[in-house]
Amino acid sequence: MRIERCGSEALGDWVALRRALWPHATLREHRREAASLLARAGDAVAFLARADADAAAIGFAEATLRRDYVNGCTTSPVAFLEGLHVRPAWRRRGVARRLVGAVRAWAVDLGCSELASNADLRNLASRRMHAALGFEETERVVFFRIGLPARRRKATAGGASVPGLRSGPRGGWSGTGP
Repeated sequence: MRIERCGSEALGDWVALRRALWPHATLREHRREAASLLARAGDAVAFLARADADAAAIGFAEATLRRDYVNGCTTSPVAFLEGLHVRPAWRRRGVARRLVGAVRAWAVDLGCSELASNADLRNLASRRMHAALGFEETERVVFFRIGLPARRRKATAGGASVPGLRSGPRGGWSGTGP
């Protein structure tokens, strides 16, 4: 098995594996996102696993450096495993371990002291895989949202101006208050 850093020449293999992991996105969206990650060479990386030099890719891992708060971490930047996928026929053969090993080496070379990742609480297979690879669960988070009305031209509340808000240069809202 060979692990290689992904470049533009392997974009097709990478995009196909991304689509297998995240089927809700189109191939065009995956191509655009992968190309964007390649353009961020200093703070993003993708690795492909191949059974041999001429074979199609059997797995991928992609990671970025995150400088914002990363749940459960105490340092910054943190290397973050954004995606990891191994074709079903190749699972439980050490492919994920080798891919994550490449991500770990990349992160260490950049001076990171933590590698983080996440998994949906319902995805038991992913949670087990993370544990088998040495990740420890740090916290569980529940996300919330609230729908907002369509954007208006003026910042108002019941017909009155909202203190501290003004229309930004592109029509967005800018805060001027504390």
